Amino acid sequence: MDDTSEMETLPTMDTGEGAVGAGPARVTCATIAYHPDPARVGERAAWLRPASGAPLELSRVSPRFKHPGRTDEPRPLADPHLSREPVRVSVAADGSLTLALGDEQGARLDDAPVAGRVSLGLDALERGVTLELRKRVVLLLHRAEPGSAPASHGLVGESPGLLGVRRAIDRVADLDVGVLVRGETGVGKDRVARAIHAASGRRGPYLAVNMATVGRHTAASELFGHVEGAFTGAAGAHAGFFERADGGTLFLDEVGELAEDVQGMLLRTLETGRVLPLGGRAERTVDVRVIAATDADLDAMVERGRFRPALLHRLGGYQIAVPPLRARREDVPRLAFAFLREELAALGEADRLAPRGPSERPWLHRSVIVRLVHHDWPGNVRQLRNVMRQLAISSRGADRAVVDDRVEAILGRARPAAAPAPPTPSSRPSEGIDDAELLRALEAHGWAFGPTARALGLNRTTFYRLVEGHPGVRKGTDLSRAELEAARAEADGDLDAMSRRLRVSKRAIRRRLTELGVDD
Repeated sequence: MDDTSEMETLPTMDTGEGAVGAGPARVTCATIAYHPDPARVGERAAWLRPASGAPLELSRVSPRFKHPGRTDEPRPLADPHLSREPVRVSVAADGSLTLALGDEQGARLDDAPVAGRVSLGLDALERGVTLELRKRVVLLLHRAEPGSAPASHGLVGESPGLLGVRRAIDRVADLDVGVLVRGETGVGKDRVARAIHAASGRRGPYLAVNMATVGRHTAASELFGHVEGAFTGAAGAHAGFFERADGGTLFLDEVGELAEDVQGMLLRTLETGRVLPLGGRAERTVDVRVIAATDADLDAMVERGRFRPALLHRLGGYQIAVPPLRARREDVPRLAFAFLREELAALGEADRLAPRGPSERPWLHRSVIVRLVHHDWPGNVRQLRNVMRQLAISSRGADRAVVDDRVEAILGRARPAAAPAPPTPSSRPSEGIDDAELLRALEAHGWAFGPTARALGLNRTTFYRLVEGHPGVRKGTDLSRAELEAARAEADGDLDAMSRRLRVSKRAIRRRLTELGVDD
């Protein structure tokens, strides 16, 4: 069953596809990024434009979601805390959306409260927009490929970029051709190489060597071996990586670090299928498939004379580009929970992510996932794994996940780009409110946004846009653990006093205390 079949209540569809970029056509989707039942993270519903043009509904009973590529039965969000009043979703012919949100939905769009009509264009949907409902469920609204997915090859995610990588593995795995895997550090190039080897049918071993960690003067010996007495200290013969990988695959990571003389030796081995150990006279035939990887611009290195063009052509018989994590935001929640499960299991606390009762708070706060989605991840998948390991260890033995200072320092840099949201009419133009009046009104109403907006005669969308642009208004996420604990000690736990001292609403303080795992 593919993702479009879940909308069987709409007998005829107009996909209106004007796909952005190359590859299969895309549709607009909602993917579960956070749910009280973590097993549901990654389930998806496709939003196709009904032929009638009538709005679709998003509620606890509609639409139905399922994991892409699985045969399990689609099911609704089904959280009893979600509003009975649905969000009305209008889908344009090109796949862009207009959401009609009421106050009863308790919605946050890209982590900012929102109500009224909001339009999401293709640019925003290509990037991915988070929609939070009633502090219980977070959906990622985005563009994705419909239909069945290629084999996973052990790679977690369903983003168009990752699907392209998986298709490339299918195309090249069984061919006797060199592969060059390109991508930023931490994107998982080694995992791609392992997947190619696993799908290749080769019976020999998979060996990996990072050329950046091999000494310049020992690289030739490590790759091709040496005979006894080949150089000072060569007390015995040594089999190099090529001999040890015979019949299998040799993965050369950071191949751009190869010295020029070793580049020549590698080129000769790739062309002849034979290796000559250092100090040896007899060549040895090997059957080794080489998969290389780099985050360097090898083409630029060729132009500067630092990398042999013939070697680049040999290594890059087929090239696979692995996209950075910031370009595949819909994969972040699935990866985060997958890593978290592994780390908690290693600590003997796998039950932390088990679903809890409707009245109980989940172990992991939803805001953590929202911030993970909006982080740019310069260290890519490797960095995300490290963050989830830090989170698991910091939370060891705790009833709720604890965001410690190290994780906070990383997530604190996540600043989601505001989704385009045209203002709804208000009884007063925001341009007439200066900074001083805004601060006076906030102080008079205990820094609570709702009462302040009403006092100023502004609707919520306009008010939040005004607040976002004010440098003197702080968010709860700006508060550090140390600052909160100091304010609580000084105020003797009085939230009203803490709010006045920190100039942040009591509601935001409570939420921040929960995020940091500090009992309020």
